Amino acid sequence: MQRLKSLGGFGSADSHGVGYTPEMSAGRIELADILEKTALLASLSRAEIQSLAGRTVLRRFKTGELLFSEDDPCHGLYIVARGKVRIFKTSVNGREQVLAMNHAGESVAELPVFDGGRYPASAMAAEEVELAFISRQDFQAFCLEHPEVALKMLAIVGARLRRLVGIIEELSFTTIRQRLITVLLRLADTHGAKTPRGIEFQLPTTHQELASQLGTVRELVSRNLMRLQAEGLLDVEARQIVVKDRDGLSALLSAPA
Repeated sequence: MQRLKSLGGFGSADSHGVGYTPEMSAGRIELADILEKTALLASLSRAEIQSLAGRTVLRRFKTGELLFSEDDPCHGLYIVARGKVRIFKTSVNGREQVLAMNHAGESVAELPVFDGGRYPASAMAAEEVELAFISRQDFQAFCLEHPEVALKMLAIVGARLRRLVGIIEELSFTTIRQRLITVLLRLADTHGAKTPRGIEFQLPTTHQELASQLGTVRELVSRNLMRLQAEGLLDVEARQIVVKDRDGLSALLSAPA
């Protein structure tokens, strides 16, 4: 544990010291409970989990704090214990593209842990988060002892790659309007409630955050929502959405742009 504490100064949030507590006093059993709920480590015995917990520290970040920035050196693996972490890239003109939202039980930015490279994207606490942190050297040593964990990690990295390919396809071959409609239909199906007005749900993010996910700017998201409302397909009030004509909305995905 003493060797791990020497890593407290890595990453952008560390260097700026924005309300960040590098290590929190968490007992080995509490850390073992966190690790045991992680899909990546599901194949391990309780004794093996406790062994890994002995090489793990708990870190907390406030909403909006950076875990690390793109091109920072990678010092270890994060596992989300509580909260959500936003993974994103920023263009030279400051526009953000959200690549993933990691939730409790998921690992963060796994690839550089193995290839020794720098972080390919930035990570920020989307809300107050607690994360288990394992140094790169310790995690690599653990994977050599437990090859099944390395294989599970490979599957996770593969899934991330497929997700990134999907993002590239969306940005390359669909319009902002089509991407927005796809999100609205998915939210209507997963979070919507049928009412006399239509299918009602609330956007889980602000228009600005939604724009970052769609690879555009807030003004275009708001403009397209108003356009869909003018066409009689939606009712929009801030983040509250009512899909009045789901079939009509869906038909727009195959219509000429």
